[in-house]
Amino acid sequence: MKKVNIGGVPEHFNLAWYLTLKNGEYKDKDINLRWHDYYGGTGAMTKALRSGEIDMAVILTEGIVKDIIEGNPSKIVQTFVETPLIWGIHVAADSKFKTIDDIKGSRAAISRYGSGSHLMAYINAKNNNWDLENDLNFEVIKNLEGAIKGLTEGEADYFMWEKFTTKPIVDEGVFRRIDNCRSPWPCFVIAVRQEFIDNNEDDLKIILDIINETTSEFKSIPSIDKTIANRYEQELEDVQEWLSLTEWSQSVMDKNTLDNVQEQLYDLKIISEKVAYSKLIHKTQ
Repeated sequence: MKKVNIGGVPEHFNLAWYLTLKNGEYKDKDINLRWHDYYGGTGAMTKALRSGEIDMAVILTEGIVKDIIEGNPSKIVQTFVETPLIWGIHVAADSKFKTIDDIKGSRAAISRYGSGSHLMAYINAKNNNWDLENDLNFEVIKNLEGAIKGLTEGEADYFMWEKFTTKPIVDEGVFRRIDNCRSPWPCFVIAVRQEFIDNNEDDLKIILDIINETTSEFKSIPSIDKTIANRYEQELEDVQEWLSLTEWSQSVMDKNTLDNVQEQLYDLKIISEKVAYSKLIHKTQ
């Protein structure tokens, strides 16, 4: 049986992977797919792809594009979630900050440099016409638990993370959400190490076929909203809103979309060069 390691964030977006694993669908095809939770998000996964700790990752578009350009020997094999990610912009519940203008020039908590929370701080700054050199400051907090501690203890001032994942923390009165910021592109892609692609094209195609069949039917799974609410400790109405806003993909990101991602990252000086579509994408046969 072929062992394959895959990583992703332990969030509702990835429930389809859990369901297919629980059903033994990969084992039926002689593939031992092992899921690994990455609480540190994108930055932790790019590191794991580089080291060979994982073969595949369900990862934020902007983070993996940046890391491939910087030498990560991986390729994007398809888009996983077609819709943008809605990033909540959070402060401590008792913070003096009330608006986006208030946090200008303050300290953004980020999981690590190169992570989604880091890169989206630039997108938010651009959206609000901030000076990217002077109005952005960062404190590395590693993960969501680190952000709770960092904001509560005043080590950082605001934190950007997926709106629905952080909603329970807002409801508990730990965070206060002052605004939202959407990623300007499809949010999650599936990235695979080039070495794995070269040697396991058939296995890769089987894995993608299985997950794509599930995501294409995901919203019609009976009581899927209740399953998500229970598993991720979220309010049912929040889950229903999230489901209404989210679309999965079963196809490869097109050149125009990827050019737009690169263009924006380049303008923000997050990447130092733009590369050919073929440097970033692998199309399975």
